[in-house]
Amino acid sequence: MKFAWSRRLTLIAGIVLILVTNAIALLGVAYNRSGEPESQLQLTERELPMSYGGEFASDNSGIALTLTWRVYSGKTSAASTPYYPYYVASNFGEPDWLDRSKLTELGFDVSTPLDAANAERYYEKMLPKEVLLVLEFDGPAYQAARARARRHAQSQTELMAANPGKEEFKQRADRAKQDLRGEERLGSRLFVIDAGLDATALRARYPDRGHYALVRGQIRPVLGTGAKRYLTGYVTKLSVDSINVPFAYRDVFEPFAKTNRQYQSEVDPRYETTTAFGKRLEPWIVAVGLIR
Repeated sequence: MKFAWSRRLTLIAGIVLILVTNAIALLGVAYNRSGEPESQLQLTERELPMSYGGEFASDNSGIALTLTWRVYSGKTSAASTPYYPYYVASNFGEPDWLDRSKLTELGFDVSTPLDAANAERYYEKMLPKEVLLVLEFDGPAYQAARARARRHAQSQTELMAANPGKEEFKQRADRAKQDLRGEERLGSRLFVIDAGLDATALRARYPDRGHYALVRGQIRPVLGTGAKRYLTGYVTKLSVDSINVPFAYRDVFEPFAKTNRQYQSEVDPRYETTTAFGKRLEPWIVAVGLIR
């Protein structure tokens, strides 16, 4: 009898915990979406591809989109990497703005000299830190990436012309043209271009709420090695990068359920969204439309 009563209490406690957890989550969503959005961006499939290739396990499965971002760097960590193509992992590369001074501003203790005996171990053990990130849509960072892709394609075309009949140079030129197309028509135009701890200060620096969104994400310092050690940092992830599509817009996405655009370089963006970011800096879909 006592055992049965104990099991009943455990079950009740579990149900209550689930209900409380769900209530807190719903309250958080309601608060995030209350009032005017903190920012609102007009994103397409380039920036919001369907998660898991858009394949659904069943008719009742939800549809999620992944907020896809990149970083731009004038540095070249590899001589063969002239720019970051649209298919490169989002957190690849060392942003120009994420230097020692910025890491200090973000609260990291980077006072250990880079040539110290324990420097490599010290920075390797440093944990990521959640900060505020600035997402720039179709701005100078994207224009710089596109310009670099164009320069690379032009240089490869010139090399091919200077080496007629050599298949190696033709292949390189063809690949550069393909990468340029990816940059101009397929790659995400959403770039992380700054970080900070004060939302008010960041918004004052980037007042255009139609092209700059503030989000939460993680950064970690990295000790770079090469001819000389240097300190840089990586943006490792956004705290919230998956957006559930409201049921009202499900019909827009179902025709694409079996098509994984990520691996079909000839498929242009098929839909566009109005994506809002709320008081908690979390995104949600306001509107969806097809691109004709």
